[in-house]
Amino acid sequence: MTPTGTKDLEYPTDFFSRGKRRDGRNLIDEWQKMKTGKVAHYVWNQTDFSAVDPETTDYLMALFEPGDMRFEAERDPKMDPSIVETTEKAIRILQKNPKGFFLLVEGGRIDQAHHAGRAFMALHEAVALDYAVAKGLELTNEEETLTVVMADHSHPFTFNGYPFRGQSILGKSPLWAQDVLPYTTLMYGNGPGHKLTNGKRPDIRNVDTKTKDYVQMAAVPTESATHSGEDVAVLARGPMAHLFQGVQEQNYIAHAMAYAACVGADLRHCQGQTEAPALQSTLTQEGNLAGGAQGVRLISSLLCALLVVLVLM
Repeated sequence: MTPTGTKDLEYPTDFFSRGKRRDGRNLIDEWQKMKTGKVAHYVWNQTDFSAVDPETTDYLMALFEPGDMRFEAERDPKMDPSIVETTEKAIRILQKNPKGFFLLVEGGRIDQAHHAGRAFMALHEAVALDYAVAKGLELTNEEETLTVVMADHSHPFTFNGYPFRGQSILGKSPLWAQDVLPYTTLMYGNGPGHKLTNGKRPDIRNVDTKTKDYVQMAAVPTESATHSGEDVAVLARGPMAHLFQGVQEQNYIAHAMAYAACVGADLRHCQGQTEAPALQSTLTQEGNLAGGAQGVRLISSLLCALLVVLVLM
C-alpha cells in the first residue's frame, strides 16, 4: 500500500510493518485523491472507525493491521474493531445506494488457524463470523437481499471418540487409545501437531489442551495442515435462494449469484410483463421496486442487495 520504508502508524518502530512498494506509490493517498468531492474516510484504529458516520459517508477505507488482522481471541478491542462491527458499518454505508450493493464478508483467519493446527483459534474465528452473519441478517430485508454463506474448502479436521455431554470440545476423549494414552477430541489428519518420542505419542494427561496456543494432535507430520476434499455447505436466504440447493460444482456459485442479481448476459428473467427494465435501471427510480406500475413480476427483480459470507475453512 505504501512506498518502501514508510512507517506504519500503529507500529512505527517495527521494521517488518513498513511499506514495501518499490514503485514509490502510496495507494492510500491515491485513493483519497480519487474521492475528491465525496465524503471519504481512511481509518486505521478503532477510535477513528467508530467516529465514522455511515449516514454521511460515501466511501470508507479501513486498514487496521499491516498484514493479517489479529485472531479474534487476541484482538485488542481498543485498537481493532470486530468482524461484526466492520460488517455493520459496511452495510449501513452501502445500503444507502438505491441501486443496491454487493458485500463480501470473509472469515479468512479460520483457514490460517486450521493450517497451524490451532483448533481453539479456528473455532473462535468461526463463532465471530457467525455473529457477523447474524448482524447482516438483522440489518437487511430477506425479501430483497440474497444472503449466501459458503466455504471454499474444508480441512482434515476430525471429531474423535465419545465425549460426554457437556465436555469441552477442546478437551480429551474419555476413552484412551491402545497405547494407554489419552487423545484430544479434536484432531487433524495431518499438520504440525504430530509428535513422536521414541516411537510413542506424547502423554497429554497433564497438558491443558483448552488454551489458545495449544496445537492439536495430528496423524501425519506436515509443516501445515492441508485442505481436504469433501463437499462443503452453501447456505442461502432471500430472492433466488432456491438456486443454491443440491450438490453443485464450486464455480456454479458465482454464476448463480450473478443470475439472481441480474448481472451478466442473460437478463430475460429480469423483465416484467410490460417490458420492465432490468434490475439496475429499475432501482434507479425509487418506488418502482414493487414493480406495480412497470409490471415487474419476478422476485429476482426485487433483489436490492447481495450479501456473501465466505467461510474459509
